[in-house]
Amino acid sequence: MCGLLGFLTNEGTSDDAVSRVGDALHCLRHRGPDEHGTWHDADLVFGFNRLSIIDIAHSHQPLRWGPPGQPDRYALTFNGEIYNYLELRKELSDEHGAKFATEGDSETILAAYHYWGAGAVRRLRGMFGFAIWDTETRELFLARDPFGIKPLFLATGTAGTAFGSEKKSLLELADVIGIDTELDERAIEHYTVLQYVPEPETLHRRITRLESGSYARVRPGSEPETTRYFIPTFPVRPFAAGREQDRYREIAEVLEDSVAKHMRADVTVGSFLSGGIDSTAIAALAKRHNPNLITFTAGFEREGYSEVDVAAESAEAIGARHIVRVVSPAEFAAAIPEIVWYLDDPVADPALVPLWFIAREARKHVKVVLSGEGADELFGGYTIYREPLSLKPFEYLPSPLRRAAGKLSDRISEGTRGKSLLHRGSMSLEERYYGNARSFNDAQLRSVLREFRPEWTHQDVTAPIYAQSVGWDPVARMQHLDLFTWLRGDILVKADKMTMANSLELRVPFLDSEVFRVASQVPLDQKITKQTTKYALRQALEGIVPPHVLHRAKLGFPVPMRHWLAGTELFDWAHQVIIDSQTDHILDKAAITKMLHAHRDGPIDHSRRLWTLLVFMIWHGIFVEKRIVPQIQEPAYPVEL
Repeated sequence: MCGLLGFLTNEGTSDDAVSRVGDALHCLRHRGPDEHGTWHDADLVFGFNRLSIIDIAHSHQPLRWGPPGQPDRYALTFNGEIYNYLELRKELSDEHGAKFATEGDSETILAAYHYWGAGAVRRLRGMFGFAIWDTETRELFLARDPFGIKPLFLATGTAGTAFGSEKKSLLELADVIGIDTELDERAIEHYTVLQYVPEPETLHRRITRLESGSYARVRPGSEPETTRYFIPTFPVRPFAAGREQDRYREIAEVLEDSVAKHMRADVTVGSFLSGGIDSTAIAALAKRHNPNLITFTAGFEREGYSEVDVAAESAEAIGARHIVRVVSPAEFAAAIPEIVWYLDDPVADPALVPLWFIAREARKHVKVVLSGEGADELFGGYTIYREPLSLKPFEYLPSPLRRAAGKLSDRISEGTRGKSLLHRGSMSLEERYYGNARSFNDAQLRSVLREFRPEWTHQDVTAPIYAQSVGWDPVARMQHLDLFTWLRGDILVKADKMTMANSLELRVPFLDSEVFRVASQVPLDQKITKQTTKYALRQALEGIVPPHVLHRAKLGFPVPMRHWLAGTELFDWAHQVIIDSQTDHILDKAAITKMLHAHRDGPIDHSRRLWTLLVFMIWHGIFVEKRIVPQIQEPAYPVEL
């Protein structure tokens, strides 16, 4: 695990560039408190901060490797873990005679790249963002894991191309790279609708992200050439009558294999436990490999917004030691500036705040945790995936009648029961579904954005993705869309940023290539029924997950934001954020203040929209105005746990 940073120059490496990269490493010190430094040659500077997990004593970075006769041909900086590295090392050794000087996974990447070329990335089971420098061809190879678990930012300017695990480190090098730091107005509008900034955009026009499942090649003086290597499909394989248990067993076995590989580490591995089926399944399987497993959960004192009791019951049922962190409203508000600094770009998901607190608590006990992210996207777990069932009657209506239903919904008062059903039933899947985030409609956006552009819609993001799934069943299309939007834009960003903020490595066994292969073949009727979601997964986990969890509705880390923004807990805090913000050229602060008061007075719930704007204002105060300066603590963790 590493926070990586690098700069490929157009006209040769200078002492100043090396020094500046070294200084910018401080922005991502939390990603690797165990070891740090820089390395360079005539064209390239590598910087790294290492969190040592596997082969602690020997796998230092940047790692050098080469075939016989070229012992130092390649240099690698690598953020992540390769879980099938033992199997790949044996294959490379048996088939190609590859030699290894360490016991870690990093050398495996270099040997695989040398012998298999760019195709090696398809064979890596893991999470990764890495950079390989070939000193012979003078080519830089950058790659990111299939699902986007680990980040990798890019910026190409007049002086070369920089890349890093965090955007803030590239902002520190903006003048060295030769880029401006203008904001991207379209990305801002996308953020207000989606509640996250969709890949490959960031809120800075000249800094992008290497997309999930992609690699790029760069040579000095040239733009990066990007290739997508992971193209997910859902090749449904119907369950044979009377053989359903065989398929359930296949799901359980591939998940158990993934958890076993994700437990590979030279340090103690714990597990997050939210009280739902996904995290409980991971913890129960992990307990088989670590009898002393510690589980962690966060919650709130408000009734109905805490999974603490259920998680504790689950931990007791699987025999794990359990640690709880209860977060107060005052702590919640006080932590937000620091959390937004770690995020790089705003993500308006309140659940990331309790995640930050429980990650901080977990890091006192372990260096690695497992979690259940990805199960919903792979096995059909979101309640919204049942919407095609409820809207199916609209498919039988002639087009004029469906359009009339939409017009009728426009005349119904906001908050009236049935309005949303009519509105959504009048639209096609491509028009209505853009992921789990549902925030502003056009009229609401027009009221708060100074320069609202109706032509900038969610379909900028979703249309190219939907074009790849024409002819699939609607739930598979929604799952596919979420892989490229909600999962990598929200879920995995908060998982990576909030854990790495505390120098804690998070691993997600559901997001494994073999698990995806099995999950992608599950037919519609084994994902969604009128009664439940993730049907096949629930059946597969009989006997693994305690009965009290197996058929519970999903909650996760729910936050009582609606109540807090309307009450004494956060209303005054939110009002002050609006007053202090210098975003008047972007946002209509008077309209936002009116929305805050309307939310307090009810009955309409504006909490999601308000939180989206409040997080943006704090982000702007940190990264643009420089008015807010969070107090970022220096990592102070032991090298080994």
